[in-house]
Amino acid sequence: MAYLWGIRDRHKRDSSFGEEIPPVLSVPNSGPELVLSEDEKSDTEDKEETELGVMEDQRSIILHLISQLKLGMDLTKVVLPTFILEKRSLLEMYADFMAHPDLLLAITAGATPEERVICFVEYYLTAFHEGRKGALAKKPYNPIIGETFHCSWEVPKDRVKPKRTASHSPAGHEHSVAEDPSTSYKLRFVAEQVSHHPPISCFYCECKEKRLCVNTHVWTKSKFMGMSVGVSMIGEGVLRLLEHGEEYVFTLPSAYARSILTIPWVELGGKVSISCAKTGYSATVIFHTKPFYGGKVHRVTAEVKHNPTNTIVCKAHGEWNGTLEFTYNSGETRVIDTTTLPVYPKKIRPLEKQGPMESRNLWQEVTRYLRLGDIDAATEQKRRLEEKQRVEERKRENLHTPWQPKYFIQEGDGWVYFNPLWKAH
Repeated sequence: MAYLWGIRDRHKRDSSFGEEIPPVLSVPNSGPELVLSEDEKSDTEDKEETELGVMEDQRSIILHLISQLKLGMDLTKVVLPTFILEKRSLLEMYADFMAHPDLLLAITAGATPEERVICFVEYYLTAFHEGRKGALAKKPYNPIIGETFHCSWEVPKDRVKPKRTASHSPAGHEHSVAEDPSTSYKLRFVAEQVSHHPPISCFYCECKEKRLCVNTHVWTKSKFMGMSVGVSMIGEGVLRLLEHGEEYVFTLPSAYARSILTIPWVELGGKVSISCAKTGYSATVIFHTKPFYGGKVHRVTAEVKHNPTNTIVCKAHGEWNGTLEFTYNSGETRVIDTTTLPVYPKKIRPLEKQGPMESRNLWQEVTRYLRLGDIDAATEQKRRLEEKQRVEERKRENLHTPWQPKYFIQEGDGWVYFNPLWKAH
């Protein structure tokens, strides 16, 4: 899952999205950096993970670690073995929520508030499966404070239609990228690690032409559950449709890594909510964990309700990484197979064009050694990064200087992008 394992391991124009402003120096706490979208290329990195399960020597290491843990123990500060790492940062994995940007952008094309909230629920339920390539549960890199990740998507305009009226794409995984800006929408994404203790990540994406944006902050809190690790996703996101003046507040499910001594696998669990105060529509989504005996895995159910009239307008059931069936109050039904939805590859700048705190650049040596299978060298590179973070944290404490994120500002209990679409002139 895109967010599995949350464990330790100002300008008038938007500078982070490459608008026409003077470049900003790339130094810590200097403020937003210039990111040129024309430098971005289609991502070709393979997200597949080797599914060998836990090797015998690795099992002994995990057993030793487990022997020192207690049930319910907070794992935030526990150092986990490097061989369980997935070769990407948690910040990049959040971008996988946007693997179907055509469905996200289609929400604002809904003709009525009812159609828009149903489109959002359809998008939400299809957003999780792309976070995992294969069934094996691995842990993404825990972002370093100040780490950022930037990318974008080009979405052909003829693919952005309300889901219930959209024509089907041919079955397949990779959708060709439209390069002509006159025939495509640009969806831009930035994520940043704004806090180390507690570990808080923020991400923001926007499409200016569709006047749509999403702002999310997530605090990952993990605990030991015997043969499982559970990760709670504390925080919320807000989808804003500026054309309609609507805000949809949503939460995220918990993630679990099961069977950590054999072949670890991922499941989602818990009840999440989606609500729009302006229209009175809300949705409840339940991710069902597998019963101890029997039962299916990856089950999800959902119900969309118009609260002023207490009317259920849509129900859904199925598997979040498989087939989902939607039933509308008109009696119409629709089946969405997440495995055949077109996937739009991210566009990302090559390493030589990235700043020192951008995820792929920051973690490139760890990634390189993991690909080579040199776990000791990967562990050493990871240790150096984390030790540097600790040294800098001690310096800030001695100077009584709080960390200042580049792209997000704390507002109450949440975090907001510094120049969001709803504040743009």
